[in-house]
Amino acid sequence: MASPAAVPPLLALAFLILAGAALAADPYAYFDWDVSYITASPLGVPQKVIAINKQFPGPVMNVTTNYNVVVNVLNSLDEPLLITWDGIQHRKNCWQDGVLGTNCPIPPGWNWTYNFQVKDQIGSFFYFPPLSMQRAAGGFGGITVNNRAVISVPFDTPDGDITLFIGDWYKNNHKDLRKMLDDGKELGMPDGVLMNGKGPYRYNDSLVPDGIEYETIKVEPGKTYRFRVHNVGTSTSLNFRIQNHNLAIVETEGSYTMKQNFTNLDIHVGQSYSFLVTMDQNASSDYYIVASPRMNVSTGAARPNPQGSFHYGEINVSQVYKLRNEPPVTISGKKRTTLSGISYSPPNTPMRLADLYDKKEVYTLDFPTMPIDGPPVMKSSVINATYKDFLEIVFQNNDTKVQTYHIDGYAFWVVGMDYGEWTENSRGTYNKWDGVSRCTTQVFPGAWTAVMVSLDSPGFWNVRTENLDTWYLGQETYIRVVDPNGGYNVTEMVAPDNILYCGLLSNKQKAQKPHGSSSSSTFAAKLNGYLVAVLVLLALVLVH
Repeated sequence: MASPAAVPPLLALAFLILAGAALAADPYAYFDWDVSYITASPLGVPQKVIAINKQFPGPVMNVTTNYNVVVNVLNSLDEPLLITWDGIQHRKNCWQDGVLGTNCPIPPGWNWTYNFQVKDQIGSFFYFPPLSMQRAAGGFGGITVNNRAVISVPFDTPDGDITLFIGDWYKNNHKDLRKMLDDGKELGMPDGVLMNGKGPYRYNDSLVPDGIEYETIKVEPGKTYRFRVHNVGTSTSLNFRIQNHNLAIVETEGSYTMKQNFTNLDIHVGQSYSFLVTMDQNASSDYYIVASPRMNVSTGAARPNPQGSFHYGEINVSQVYKLRNEPPVTISGKKRTTLSGISYSPPNTPMRLADLYDKKEVYTLDFPTMPIDGPPVMKSSVINATYKDFLEIVFQNNDTKVQTYHIDGYAFWVVGMDYGEWTENSRGTYNKWDGVSRCTTQVFPGAWTAVMVSLDSPGFWNVRTENLDTWYLGQETYIRVVDPNGGYNVTEMVAPDNILYCGLLSNKQKAQKPHGSSSSSTFAAKLNGYLVAVLVLLALVLVH
């Protein structure tokens, strides 16, 4: 829970002394997390999952616009760990982003404290561990950023707020999945779909085995609830619906949308939506929530913000980048994935840290504006950009699977998508007036999606696919945003005092005595929620 009591007393006192003046303006929320393995059986087979304070999924962080968030993370895993905050923009403060371009991993047994502000943001987001396929084992949880009381929302206050994590799931642990990819193999079909870390409701005795814990959510007839739904899975797009109920979409990844009713909606990997659902059906019946791999491409996007859109269509574009994804390739005998012919290889020294200490040849600023000809290469190539630039980025998916792309640090406007190869003539189809602002967008196979983004936050910002397999194999890059007239300690925040060092700067790191907990306890947590039924890739949740 967000409470100073969750922090050791001396540490809490230190925070209060250091931040005394700021507390009056922008409150602080403190979280103390122990990230460890526990044993759970979401699909009926015991397996190690990654939990936070013994919870799987992890707790929902409930904060308000402009809160300062302090999260002390203890790594009780047996491998390095980072936590990234999907959709939180970290204004001018990429030091808190929790990815390898900006942060050294937290070694096993060590702790590290994140300290960031949810500046001028509202909405539904989630956090997760971005390293080494760890999200496929859990470690994820929700981030709810509420409006300040003085700011109205464009819909009536709902009677309740419900968070749902949906996603495909494997019985193999993340290390086994990682080895499969390292060995050049496909992950294959997932073993099921989870909701809130739980498996199938046994709606059919012959299809669903006995003994699987399912989710139940209690609701009251006639009342309206806000459902915040996050696809935290590995690679599968899921179609979401609630039996016999309309979904009134009202928000996506921090932007309020025009209230529209859907009977179902595709939620792609890494995406988040808010729906208002009124329990207006027969109160004597139970109703399923369904998350299945069936896709309805005609209902896959939100529409305009009712409060109006920034006039992005009137801004001159500074740079255009076409990032093209191809099917996996072989580079130096290894299976890899690419963007524009480059398979990203993270350097041992975080790039922002290398810049701070003037370490050379850690990365290159030569990411091409258009896909390169010739054989694919593996290197640490980064997009070179300038503060206040306005970028047009086209994601071209020439693979056979849906990919979702995310940009850290920013929300972008989705201005167009279509099948075929993007050309300059494709701009004639752009929506330059009322596109939705979000941080993750889908790109269908053999299709493109175009976004526009205003680079108003200096730093290094990760551009990646949210599909864990293709991300792990190299489908990412970074945008380096530099302010030539301001820069460090002017328009960009300084590095935190507790920064971790690694790679070329390892000699600067003071040792911590490992103090992580170890846990092999059986997962026995009980959550109130919906009944879920899963058949291979079908999840059903019962409302009553």
